[in-house]
Amino acid sequence: MKYYSTNKKAPSVSLREAIIKGLAPDGGLYMPEKIKLLVDDFFENMDKMFLPEIVLTVANAFFGEDVNAESLEKIIYDTLSFKIPTVKVENHIYSLELFHGPTLAFKDVGARFMARLLEYFIHQESDKDINVLVATSGDTGSAVANGFLGVKGVHVYVLYPKGKVSKIQESQFTTLGQNITAMEINGTFDDCQALVKSAFMDQELNEHMQLTSANSINVARFLPQAFYYFLGYARLKKKGLIQLNKQDGKLTSNLVVCVPSGNFGNITAGLISKRMGLPIKRFIAANNANDVFYKYLKTGKYTPKPSKQTLANAMDVGDPSNFARIIDLYEHSHEAIIQDVSGASYTDGQIRETIKDCYQRNGYLLDPHGSCGYRALKEGLKPGETGLFLETAAPAKFKEKMDAIIGEDTDIPERLAKFIQGKKQSIPMEKDFQVFKDFLMKR
Repeated sequence: MKYYSTNKKAPSVSLREAIIKGLAPDGGLYMPEKIKLLVDDFFENMDKMFLPEIVLTVANAFFGEDVNAESLEKIIYDTLSFKIPTVKVENHIYSLELFHGPTLAFKDVGARFMARLLEYFIHQESDKDINVLVATSGDTGSAVANGFLGVKGVHVYVLYPKGKVSKIQESQFTTLGQNITAMEINGTFDDCQALVKSAFMDQELNEHMQLTSANSINVARFLPQAFYYFLGYARLKKKGLIQLNKQDGKLTSNLVVCVPSGNFGNITAGLISKRMGLPIKRFIAANNANDVFYKYLKTGKYTPKPSKQTLANAMDVGDPSNFARIIDLYEHSHEAIIQDVSGASYTDGQIRETIKDCYQRNGYLLDPHGSCGYRALKEGLKPGETGLFLETAAPAKFKEKMDAIIGEDTDIPERLAKFIQGKKQSIPMEKDFQVFKDFLMKR
């Protein structure tokens, strides 16, 4: 499989090159040259299959030409070493809980898959250490740092905005040491992401060290997120909640999926799942106050803005990178995009209100990001539809805020408590690229 740049000004590359480069030389994001359509029998019988078997079928469609079958199977089983349940919240609305991995966040799947895939390619043919740059607004840093912790031949640099991630989130990537370096940037997530992108475009720096990214701009982080949608569909079909029909020769269903959206890698992977034949009726992109994409859906005009700090901090993105992949997937047609995706946007006040109301009525505790997804389904689900929203992080990661909202003490899982007890190791830095570059050049 070859991968092309969304900017169309760079040559197509192999999977290995796409992973190691992270960003194309022309500043574009890599996309697979073909998206394989899976057979109807797969979707009709998925509820009878084991979950790793489902994921292996999907992974093979993406990576089977580049990774041998035995290694790909091992990567899948290592990645999915934790449960991903669907939980009923109320009638017709279900949560896909993606927070049961090592760092209690949805990004564990993509980060663990990428770490193992990169290790596979390093062992195959690389004789030079790889340096992973990752910008985080919360959960990405911890998932990537823990996914790569101890991987030989890889050093990870986590850039995060000072004072804009929760203390618990911060502890998950600043206390590790070994091959993980945490960098506390005096700025916003967008500033962190800009530093990472600038690093990839700097010729001198790239000649000095081999760089790649583990943000969702990297295909090895981004594409495995498609697994969620197949697993969620299979679980709901097994519960008898999916109604399948055929329309114009294509399978359709009553399933509506709502994705809390920040950098838009998750929902883009969902849209690719739909292209592979997964019968999802439509998607809802749930935003917080950073509503650039929501306004695009309404107006057809994309106007990036500085990000705003909110309660749902992992969604605090004012210029989502993966927007480039969405418009590329739909050939820059706003009309085509709004056929598959609608949007919603919520203030911090609405997020708090929704968490409290859902907890009191249903006994289900939402995290701030899942709160946006749940509320969008509550407001946008139509009769006969089944709604699934992605619950992206354990509520305990936002303990102080959650306690204040529900008026109760939120339990902290033991593995999260261990991170909190660790010693913070981070390097403070201004949001100046030359300062950042000079630091890397000395490594």
